[in-house]
Amino acid sequence: MMHRKRRRILVGLVAGGIGLSVVLFGGYGLNLVSAVDRSTYEDLEAFTNVLAIVRKNYVEETETQALIEGAINGMLGALDPHSAYLTPDSYKELQVDTEGSFGGLGIEITIRDGILTVVSPIEDTPAYRAGVQAGDQIIKINDELTKDMSLIQAVKKMRGKQGTEITISVRREGVPRLIDVPLVREVIQIRSVKSKTLEDGYAYIRVTQFQDQTSHDLDAALQKLGQENGQLQGMVLDLRNNPGGLLSQAVKVSDLFLSSGMIVYTEGRLESQQQKYFAHPGGYTDIPMVVLVNGGSASASEIVAGAVQDHGRAVVLGTKTFGKGSVQTILPVDGGAALRLTTAMYFTPNGRSIQVTGIAPDIELENLPEAYAAARRRHGVREENLSGHFDSISSTPGTADDSPADAEAAPQALPEIDIKEGELGKDPQLDRALDLLKSWKVFQTTVAEAKG
Repeated sequence: MMHRKRRRILVGLVAGGIGLSVVLFGGYGLNLVSAVDRSTYEDLEAFTNVLAIVRKNYVEETETQALIEGAINGMLGALDPHSAYLTPDSYKELQVDTEGSFGGLGIEITIRDGILTVVSPIEDTPAYRAGVQAGDQIIKINDELTKDMSLIQAVKKMRGKQGTEITISVRREGVPRLIDVPLVREVIQIRSVKSKTLEDGYAYIRVTQFQDQTSHDLDAALQKLGQENGQLQGMVLDLRNNPGGLLSQAVKVSDLFLSSGMIVYTEGRLESQQQKYFAHPGGYTDIPMVVLVNGGSASASEIVAGAVQDHGRAVVLGTKTFGKGSVQTILPVDGGAALRLTTAMYFTPNGRSIQVTGIAPDIELENLPEAYAAARRRHGVREENLSGHFDSISSTPGTADDSPADAEAAPQALPEIDIKEGELGKDPQLDRALDLLKSWKVFQTTVAEAKG
């Protein structure tokens, strides 16, 4: 991927590989072959002529397969940031990724303004434990400059066997010198659901990605917490820095908390892409709930947050989400490769498009002091920062980012802070969420007593 063709890549499978942490799989039957007009055949003839000229005249001997793959990559790169050609190896890595186990460093990366940039480190991975942060710019990989290096090339540089060492040098806002980060590659096992009791009767569930077993694991976690606490008085669903995953799992997770009504619907060019997904009776529909989101909450996370928000089922707290409202379908092709193709846009039950605008929380609360928040707004990566993104489907006033222009200047020397997401007393957003749940319990008790 060049400056014009940004992709989000998860550094996986021995520190590399095209990971699709934001990809949503739709179960669509697509028309793969359609009528081609005469001008298209003329363009294809021009392509074959260029191919022949390159093979004959280029300074080095070239492989036809490599040239064709490059042409396919260029074609898909001209569409939008989430459509791509997956080589057989990349396709296999994608399947491993969604199963939740792969090797690597645990860094999700993109290219922003021509610079290799960290979107987010994955929790409980070498990169996370070493202190790699969202917005860090990777300037060197083992002393080799990453300038003009494509994502695929960078991934290959970071690949290696489990237990081998690698050093990345990052540039960070507010730090005058490059930071050398030594890492040891390891097999990454991602638990998509983590849970614990915050206080007696109040549960905390963190979903890190939407994988094959996420809804099952979430259901099991809630049952276990219910057994430990008796009837739950409230719960916090943490979707912060959750980059997405499987559409089917986003629907199933939402269904756990909704008893009826629409969860999400999709619209595309083909009739088969007009899909509607509905909730069913049962689940955990009577537990007061707060959902935590931030700029790293994308795709499937936004479907869940948007669904419970539209139904009035939960209070959404945090900061505006990433804003990825497109659906990608994986289409296998000959030779074990596949296309990841944007085929539809999704909408919340009330008809809101999340594309670019994201989900605006009911209660907006940064988890950082303002100086840090300004730096994050400047260097955080959202859908609107990706070259070639689709514009917002609607033009509803007030949905654009209204951050002040002068917020991008953060102080050179920032005071140390001790923010630990998921820990009471060290996580302002979580503290506020628990206070809200307790207040709701007091309110219910007061109303019940007044009626009695």
